[in-house]
Amino acid sequence: QVQLVESGGGLVHPGGSLRLSCALSGLNFRNYAMGWYRQAPGKERELVATFSDSGETGKYADSVKGRFTISRDSATNTMSLHMNDLKPEDTAVYYCYAQGFISQWTFWGQGTQVTVSS
Repeated sequence: QVQLVESGGGLVHPGGSLRLSCALSGLNFRNYAMGWYRQAPGKERELVATFSDSGETGKYADSVKGRFTISRDSATNTMSLHMNDLKPEDTAVYYCYAQGFISQWTFWGQGTQVTVSS
């Protein structure tokens, strides 16, 4: 059974930092594309960060490039999103996901709220 469990959201001032974590179980990292989406109130879900085809580097939405860093550790089955210089427009519910390369089945975390406000 595939499960994704997120942690690390919260309230932060503009310019602050947060790290989101996603604990993945029941899957082999090598067989899945994975990353982070976010959804702000009244807006469509937006892909924030994912990994390149090689899995070694991150790919980012223009809105977060240079501020967010995606990483993963196959030894501990965790994926992280390091967010720096946060802005009010980064306020959203953040979801981690994993999608099978062959099956295309997509699994989601429960979502974690990030609020950037003074």
